[in-house]
Amino acid sequence: MDLSYSEQHRALQAEVRDFAKTHGHLSPPSGGGRKRPDRKTLDWQRILVERGYAARTIPREYGGCGAPPDVVETVIIAEEFSRASLYPGVMNQGISMLVPTLLEVGTEEQRRRWVSPTIHGDVIWCQGYSEPGAGSDLASLRTRAVVEDGHFIVNGQKIWTSSAHYADMMFLLCRTEADREKHAGLSYLLVPMTTPGIEVRSLTTMTGRAEFNEVFFTDVRVPVDQIVMGRGDGWHVANITLKHERFMLGDPNKLMQRVRGIGELMTRTTVDGVRVIDMPEFRDRLLRLQAEVMASRWHHLRLLTERARGEDPGVKQFLVKYFGTTLGYRLSSLAVDVLGVAGLVYQPRGEAAEDDEATTWQIDYMYDIGLMIGGGTSQIQKNIIAERGLGLPREPKTPGRG
Repeated sequence: MDLSYSEQHRALQAEVRDFAKTHGHLSPPSGGGRKRPDRKTLDWQRILVERGYAARTIPREYGGCGAPPDVVETVIIAEEFSRASLYPGVMNQGISMLVPTLLEVGTEEQRRRWVSPTIHGDVIWCQGYSEPGAGSDLASLRTRAVVEDGHFIVNGQKIWTSSAHYADMMFLLCRTEADREKHAGLSYLLVPMTTPGIEVRSLTTMTGRAEFNEVFFTDVRVPVDQIVMGRGDGWHVANITLKHERFMLGDPNKLMQRVRGIGELMTRTTVDGVRVIDMPEFRDRLLRLQAEVMASRWHHLRLLTERARGEDPGVKQFLVKYFGTTLGYRLSSLAVDVLGVAGLVYQPRGEAAEDDEATTWQIDYMYDIGLMIGGGTSQIQKNIIAERGLGLPREPKTPGRG
C-alpha cells in the first residue's frame, strides 16, 4: 500500500487547508451527534458534499461527488479536518450503513430515491434489527410480515433502536417466509416511520437521556416494492449492512480525534501544580492507547485499500469493530480518570452540545459501553475472529440452545 503523496495529493491537501481557513467558521461543533441534525449542520453537510469532502465516492447521479476511490485522498481529508477541529460531516446509520448497502444491492429506483436525500442529511434512518430475545442471535427474530393487497402487513417489536424517536425511515429486518429455515425466511424492508401502526417508546439509559427506543408494529402496511433484493434475501442484505456498521463503529479517525482531545485535557489539567501530561502513569497510558489507535488506523487503511481493489477483507473486518469500540471505551475511561473528582460531576443539560467537558466525557464513557454490544458484542466478535480467522474449534453449544 503506497501512501506517499503525489502532486495531486499535495494539491488536495493545500485545497483542504485553504478550505479550513476560509470556511472553518461555518463548521458546527463536533460531538453531540446523537440527535437530528440542525440547520447549521445540514448547511455544512451540503457544503461538504458539494466540495467532495463528504460522499466523495458516491456517484454523481445519486447526489455525490463521483470521485474514484483513493485511500490517500480519504486520509488527507480526514487528517486535515481533524487538525483544524472541523466537524467531518453527518455520519449516521443512513449514510454509513444504508447508502452503501443500496449502492451494492439496491435497485436503480431505490438508489435514485434515497441516496441523495440521505447523504445530505435530509432523510434520517434508523435500524430495525434487534428484538427482545433476538439480539446476538438475530436470525431468531419474530417480527413477521405477510402479503395482503400489494402490501406487507408487519406485526412485532424492535428494541434498542437508536434514532427511532426522530428518524424518517427504518430499514427493517422481518420474517416473511414462515415455512423456511430461520436465516432463509427474512426480508429487508424500507419503512416510513410515519406509517400508521408504528409506536415508538423511548428508553432512558444510565446517561439520563433517551437515546434508544422500543418500536412496536401493529398491522403496519408497507408496499411490496419497498424491499431490498427479494423475499427471503434479508439475511444476505442485513450482513452487508452489518459489514458497513462495523466500519462505522470502529472509525479510527474518531479515535485519533479523541486521543488529541485527551492530550489537550492532560496538558490543561494539573494536580498539586503538576500537569497530568507530566505524570508518568497517565502519560504511559496515553502513549499506549495512542500506539494502539495508530495500529487500528493502519489496519483500517489496509481494509479500505482492499475494498478499492474489489477484494473481500474477510475476517479482518471484524477486528475494526472489536478494537475500535474497546479502544474508544478505554480512551474515555482515561479521560474520566484524568478529570479526577471533576470527572464524577455529572450534569447533563437539554442538548449534548450544551454539556460541560466533564459531563461530555462521562456520557462518552457510558455510551461506549453500549457500542461494545451494538453491531455484535465484543465476545461474539472474538469468537468469529478465533473460529474463522485463527481456525480454533467452534464454541460448544449450550444444551437447549440453537
